[in-house]
This record gives sequence, structure tokens and C-alpha cells, in this order.
Amino acid sequence: MQKDKKTNKKEKITFKEWLKDNAKSLFWAILIALTVRSCTLEPFNIPSGSMVPTMLIGDYLFVNKFSYGYSRYSFPFGIPLVPGRIFYEQPKRGDIVVFRLPTNTSIDYIKRVIGLPGDRIQVVNGILHINGKPVKRTFKEVVMEYRGNQQVEHRLYDEELPEGLVHPILEFSDDEPQDNTIEFVVPEDHFFMMGDNRDNSQDSRWLDIVGYVPKSHLVGKAQFIFYSNNGYAPFLAFWNWPKSIRWERLFNGIGP
Repeated sequence: MQKDKKTNKKEKITFKEWLKDNAKSLFWAILIALTVRSCTLEPFNIPSGSMVPTMLIGDYLFVNKFSYGYSRYSFPFGIPLVPGRIFYEQPKRGDIVVFRLPTNTSIDYIKRVIGLPGDRIQVVNGILHINGKPVKRTFKEVVMEYRGNQQVEHRLYDEELPEGLVHPILEFSDDEPQDNTIEFVVPEDHFFMMGDNRDNSQDSRWLDIVGYVPKSHLVGKAQFIFYSNNGYAPFLAFWNWPKSIRWERLFNGIGP
């Protein structure tokens, strides 16, 4: 008696079915990536020296999106998926925050929170004043830092905020354009931001450019540096790449 021959022929998948299966996989991969980016950690890089010495040009950091809740700017392209801000928790003075520039919401800025809603902020002869009281600063040392294309002497200080947080600031002198300001009164649900490189920072002291930052524009709190590059190694000189990495900055936490 002759046995039936069994065939092991594989089913042929049409191009249409292949495309459909891969489109599904791609959709879920993109959705998961966007969810992680929007709800947890998002990478940012530091393009300017406004936060020196705390943050350096070429630092790459993760920003915690959950720290202050979520608004439209928590999502890519500022898609208005949530009204106002949900799960909101107010930033603390001294936090380093990424936010959308109020005068151009396509641009991300990173600065330190100096003024909370209702605070009075003023700079007098280079000294920060909060609610009428000068903030203590302690001279540390003279350092060389770029001013334009030239290296010049700057003064490194430790500044102690009212709640006790001590952080470094850099000053070229106490007679720069924003070293004597008006008294700013921070509106409700807004924040006053300043860079640690005080004479090289475009921040809330410039009302027509940055000004007071509304809570809806907060993106997240700077969490830790995951990569840092000094930019000295040309892209094609790959053998020099390891030398350009600031190994001592990798995985450093940021702020309190």
C-alpha cells in the first residue's frame, strides 16, 4: 500500500502581507519609543556655554519628563494632547530645567530656576537678590573661560540660594549689561530662569527674549549626563574619538 507523500512546502507570503506585517511592527516600535520619550526620559544636548560651569558644551543629558507632570510640550512637535498641565508638581528653586522658549516654542532652553511664583528678583552690582535679600556668594578661584573667541579671566563663585542649595556660578565682572536690573515680580504659575554663566546667559532677565516662563512650557528636570564630548576630534578622525570623550562626566547626576 503506497503512503501519501507529505509535502513541506512553505506558504508563500505575498508582498502585500509582508508589508502589512512590517508596518504593524514599525507602528508599535514607534509608539513605544514615543511613549518612553514623552513620559519618562528624553535626551538633550548642550549647545551653548550659558550653564558653565555646571553644564558644558557637548554634554548630553537625560531629562525626566515626569518631574513636573505633562503639558503639550511634553510631546513631540508640541502636539496639544492634554489640556494645560496634568500631574503637576511645582519645580523647586535651584532645579535645572529644560523648557520651551516663551517667545519661540520651537526652541528648547535649559536654565536654573531662580524665581518662584510671587518672588521678587533683582540683580544689583552682580549680586542676586531674592525678595529684597542679597544671596550669599563665596569666591572660589579665577578660571579661564571663553568670551567670544578669546579666553579671558572669569571668577568662579559658590552661590547659596535661600533654601540652602549651593551651586557654582561664573562671572566675568559685576558691571555687565544685566548686572543691574529692575526688580522682577514673578507672575502666578510662572518661573524666573537664569544661567549659571551669569554674564553669558540669555535668560529671564531679558524680558523681550525669554522673560517669565509659564508652567505650561516646562519640559522636564535635567537628571544626569550620559555622554560628553569636548569636540576636539574631527568626525573623520575616528581614532581620536576616545580622547575627546570627557569620561569623568559620564553618568554624573545634575543638581539636587
